[in-house]
Amino acid sequence: MAIEALGFLAGDSELLSRFLALSGLDVGSLRAAAAQPGFLAGVLAFIAGHEKTLLAFATASGKSPEAVGAANRALNPESAAGDF
Repeated sequence: MAIEALGFLAGDSELLSRFLALSGLDVGSLRAAAAQPGFLAGVLAFIAGHEKTLLAFATASGKSPEAVGAANRALNPESAAGDF
Protein backbone atom coordinates (compact mmCIF):
# COMPACT_ATOMS: atom_id res chain seq x y z
CA MET A 1 0.00 0.00 0.00
CA ALA A 2 2.88 2.38 0.76
CA ILE A 3 4.29 1.91 -2.74
CA GLU A 4 0.86 2.68 -4.16
CA ALA A 5 0.74 5.78 -1.93
CA LEU A 6 4.09 6.91 -3.34
CA GLY A 7 2.70 6.55 -6.86
CA PHE A 8 -0.32 8.59 -5.80
CA LEU A 9 1.97 11.36 -4.53
CA ALA A 10 4.06 11.26 -7.68
CA GLY A 11 0.92 11.74 -9.77
CA ASP A 12 -0.08 14.95 -7.99
CA SER A 13 2.47 17.74 -8.32
CA GLU A 14 0.99 19.79 -5.48
CA LEU A 15 1.05 16.87 -3.03
CA LEU A 16 4.49 15.80 -4.16
CA SER A 17 5.82 19.33 -3.65
CA ARG A 18 4.36 19.39 -0.14
CA PHE A 19 5.80 15.96 0.66
CA LEU A 20 9.23 16.96 -0.63
CA ALA A 21 9.18 20.21 1.35
CA LEU A 22 8.20 18.46 4.57
CA SER A 23 10.68 15.62 4.10
CA GLY A 24 13.58 17.82 3.05
CA LEU A 25 14.03 15.84 -0.16
CA ASP A 26 14.17 17.04 -3.73
CA VAL A 27 13.00 15.28 -6.88
CA GLY A 28 16.55 14.25 -7.73
CA SER A 29 17.05 12.44 -4.42
CA LEU A 30 13.62 10.84 -4.27
CA ARG A 31 14.59 7.57 -5.96
CA ALA A 32 17.58 7.03 -3.65
CA ALA A 33 15.51 7.96 -0.60
CA ALA A 34 12.81 5.46 -1.59
CA ALA A 35 15.36 2.65 -1.16
CA GLN A 36 16.08 3.65 2.45
CA PRO A 37 14.49 1.88 5.40
CA GLY A 38 11.60 3.83 6.81
CA PHE A 39 10.92 5.87 3.69
CA LEU A 40 7.70 4.11 2.79
CA ALA A 41 6.55 4.36 6.40
CA GLY A 42 7.05 8.11 6.04
CA VAL A 43 4.98 8.17 2.87
CA LEU A 44 2.06 6.48 4.62
CA ALA A 45 2.43 8.76 7.65
CA PHE A 46 2.24 11.74 5.30
CA ILE A 47 -0.89 10.38 3.60
CA ALA A 48 -2.61 9.41 6.84
CA GLY A 49 -1.65 12.61 8.64
CA HIS A 50 -3.89 14.85 6.55
CA GLU A 51 -7.55 13.92 6.28
CA LYS A 52 -8.13 15.45 2.83
CA THR A 53 -5.08 13.62 1.44
CA LEU A 54 -6.09 10.38 3.17
CA LEU A 55 -9.57 10.52 1.70
CA ALA A 56 -8.26 11.34 -1.77
CA PHE A 57 -5.81 8.44 -1.66
CA ALA A 58 -8.45 6.07 -0.30
CA THR A 59 -10.80 7.01 -3.12
CA ALA A 60 -8.12 6.76 -5.80
CA SER A 61 -6.83 3.41 -4.55
CA GLY A 62 -10.20 1.85 -3.77
CA LYS A 63 -9.14 1.26 -0.18
CA SER A 64 -11.01 2.39 2.88
CA PRO A 65 -9.53 5.18 5.01
CA GLU A 66 -9.52 2.65 7.86
CA ALA A 67 -7.36 0.26 5.83
CA VAL A 68 -4.91 3.06 5.06
CA GLY A 69 -4.84 4.00 8.75
CA ALA A 70 -4.21 0.37 9.72
CA ALA A 71 -1.31 0.13 7.25
CA ASN A 72 0.09 3.37 8.62
CA ARG A 73 -0.12 2.06 12.19
CA ALA A 74 1.57 -1.18 11.13
CA LEU A 75 4.53 0.73 9.68
CA ASN A 76 4.44 3.53 12.28
CA PRO A 77 3.25 1.89 15.52
CA GLU A 78 4.02 5.03 17.54
CA SER A 79 1.75 7.10 15.31
CA ALA A 80 -1.93 7.67 15.98
CA ALA A 81 -2.44 9.39 12.60
CA GLY A 82 -4.98 7.84 10.34
CA ASP A 83 -7.43 6.76 13.05
CA PHE A 84 -10.61 7.36 11.05
